[in-house]
Amino acid sequence: LIAPNWDQPFELMCDASDFAVGAVLGQRIEKHIRPIHYTSKTMTQAESNYMTTEKEMLAVVYAFEKFRSYLIMNKSIVYTDHSALKYLFSKKDAKARLLCWILLLQEFDFKVIDTKGAENYVADHLSRLENPYENVFDPKEINETFPLETLNKVAHHDQSNQWFADFANYHAGKFIIKGMTTQQKQKVFKDVRHYFWDDPYLFKTCVNQMIRRCVAGPEALDILKACYSGPIGGHYGANYTAKKVFDLGFYWPTIYKDAFELVKHCDSCQRQGKISQKDEMPQNSIQVCEIFDVWGIDFMGPFLSSKGNKYILVVVDYLLKWVEAKALPTNDARMVVKFFKSLFSRFETPEAIISDKGTNFCNDQFSKFMLKYEVTHRLSTAYHPQTSGQVEVTNRRLKRILERTVGENCALWSDKLEDAL
Repeated sequence: LIAPNWDQPFELMCDASDFAVGAVLGQRIEKHIRPIHYTSKTMTQAESNYMTTEKEMLAVVYAFEKFRSYLIMNKSIVYTDHSALKYLFSKKDAKARLLCWILLLQEFDFKVIDTKGAENYVADHLSRLENPYENVFDPKEINETFPLETLNKVAHHDQSNQWFADFANYHAGKFIIKGMTTQQKQKVFKDVRHYFWDDPYLFKTCVNQMIRRCVAGPEALDILKACYSGPIGGHYGANYTAKKVFDLGFYWPTIYKDAFELVKHCDSCQRQGKISQKDEMPQNSIQVCEIFDVWGIDFMGPFLSSKGNKYILVVVDYLLKWVEAKALPTNDARMVVKFFKSLFSRFETPEAIISDKGTNFCNDQFSKFMLKYEVTHRLSTAYHPQTSGQVEVTNRRLKRILERTVGENCALWSDKLEDAL
């Protein structure tokens, strides 16, 4: 068996016999399907009376229900030796039972491929396992649960995951490990009421009544790194990184401690330093009525050429703090007007635009454009950037994120611009 690769599509092989259904979940590695999980189920008395097409469809429905945690939100391919299933999904006059199953499968992204029975031998074998009860149909599924003492034994060597093992053992197996002191048992019984088990995951009901999935070990660190330095990251501080993890719906007790250690040992952050509050530029509030009524605009650059681009045009909504940025080859008025035409088509025409007194904003072409759309052009005071402080702060933050995400290859900054936003 192999661990699942979430970047690759899953492949599902299903088959049904007269008294059982079987399925194999796997992924293709070097043109060969490697199994992830096996499952089979003995049919009930009623299910054994189904027609062949219904039995084959029952195998597919059972497989998707069994492997739901793997297949939901992921692409998958279903292999079956019953060719009629390929056309069943487009048939509108099928039986009510088949239509119900088709509706249940609509939440999954999959396609059906017809295969020979000889090529589908694993699922075929699972569906033909000899019934241990002679002439009696067993309505129970094959017991696939493993004793939770195994989890308990593993967690005993890793104290950082002990909390997860204690709560999972209590809710899933209705037992606690031996050797606990009275105080430890009291603490477990006090905290366990905030957790519940929904196979195969442990969840916690937090103080704000938000339900978050509990994670531990390497999975927790991978989530933390993704929120800190991944595409949705930005190398923010420990508290903000932990908040992003909470917003994604995950929880573990040492999240703040782990976030602090991650930030503390980040090489790029230690080299670049951080912006202290005394370095923050004071901002003067501007009276606005609606969102996207007042935009601040400024150019950043010139930078090293990246795919022909040397400048970044940054605009910020003063009320919502919404940021738009675009890499441009030049910083002339023609580029500014072209960018604003696109901006106005998406966010409607604003009431005012605030910029500095640069020649790319103070010229006849830009003035005529502002007059045509009846937009007020406000200019910040020379040598006093506080009057357009919001866009200046945004420039600094955007530059800091690009410095930390681009790395040594500075010519790729235009590719990282969308992620930095």
